[in-house]
Amino acid sequence: MQDISVTNILSKQEPYAFIIGLRFYSVQYIFNLLLIFKTDNKLMELRHLRYFVAVAEELHFTRAALRLHIGQPPLSQQIQALEEEVGARLLERSKRWVRLTEAGKLFLDDARHILALSDKAAETARRAARGEVGELRIGFTSSTPFTAIFPNLINLYRKQFPHVSLSLRELSTMNQIEAISARTLDLGFIRPPETEIATDISLTTLRHDPLMLVMPVNHVLARKAAVSIKDLAEQFFVTFFPDVGTGVYRQVLRLCRDAGFDPKVALEAREGSTIIGLVAAGCGISILPESFKCIRIKGVSYRPISGPAAVTKLILANRADEPTPLIDSFIKAAIEAAQSSYEVNL
Repeated sequence: MQDISVTNILSKQEPYAFIIGLRFYSVQYIFNLLLIFKTDNKLMELRHLRYFVAVAEELHFTRAALRLHIGQPPLSQQIQALEEEVGARLLERSKRWVRLTEAGKLFLDDARHILALSDKAAETARRAARGEVGELRIGFTSSTPFTAIFPNLINLYRKQFPHVSLSLRELSTMNQIEAISARTLDLGFIRPPETEIATDISLTTLRHDPLMLVMPVNHVLARKAAVSIKDLAEQFFVTFFPDVGTGVYRQVLRLCRDAGFDPKVALEAREGSTIIGLVAAGCGISILPESFKCIRIKGVSYRPISGPAAVTKLILANRADEPTPLIDSFIKAAIEAAQSSYEVNL
C-alpha cells in the first residue's frame, strides 16, 4: 500500500490551511481524496477554488464568468465570500483592472495544486473502475512459463496496462488455491488439482496440454512413436514430492492406478527441470506436461502418451465472490492470448 499526503500550511499568521490526503490501495486502487479547508470550522468547496483561479488567470471578472459559464455578479459574490472565509484579501480591483495581492499569489499556487490533485484523483478512480491501474498478485506453476500463453500474455498485458503492477510468484497448484482463498493471491495459473476445491474459486480453462513420457534416449520405449500408461508398469519413476502440491503428481498416480498398478518411485524432486535432469542421469522415467518439452537436456527423449485421459489443462483460478475490473480485464486478456496461441498452433 502506498500513501501520499501533502500538507501545506501557508502561514502561521493566516487563518487557513490546506490538507490533502490521497491514498491509493493496491489491487483495485480504491482511493479517498480528503480535502479540508479549515476556516472557522467552515468547509470550502473545490468550485470556489476554480472560480478564484479563473479570475486570477483572466484578471477580468467578465471574461472569467464567460469561461466558467456563470453570471458575472454571482462570480463576484463568490470571490468576496471566499475572501471572507479565508480572512485575507486575495484580489485588488477597480472598475478598470484586477490584480492579485501577495496573499492571492500564494493562494493561487496552492489552489492550482489542489485542483490538479483532485483531477488526478478523479482520473485514477475512473481508470481503476476500468481495470487500468492497481496491482495484481499472480501465481503460476513451474510449467506455466514454458507455455506459449504465459510469456505472450504477460508481455502484452504490461504494454496494454502499463499502470498495473504485476506481482508474480511461482507456487504449486494446491498452494495457489490456498493463497487465493486466503486472499494473498488474486489469480493463479494452475493444473487440475485432482481434488475438490472450494466453491468460491472460479476456474477458467485456457488450454489443454498432452502429458509426455520423459525418458533416457537409449530407453527401450524410445523406439515407439507413442506410449501407453500400461507400458510403464515395470518402470521406475522420478516424480514430484507428494507434499509439493502439484496437480500433475496426483494425475499421474491416478492414471497408473486406473491402468492396474502403482508407480514404482525411484526418486522424488521439487522442480520439473530437476526431474528431467534426473531422467537424463538414468534414474528413471517421468510423466510431465508437454510444455516441459522445450527443456532440451542431452540424453532425454519425449514421447506422447496415448489415451484421452493423458491430458492436463492450464487453468486460470480466481475468487468467484470478488470480481473486479482489474481481475476481469486480466482474465479477458488471458482468454484472448489462449485463443491466439491455439490459432498459431493450428
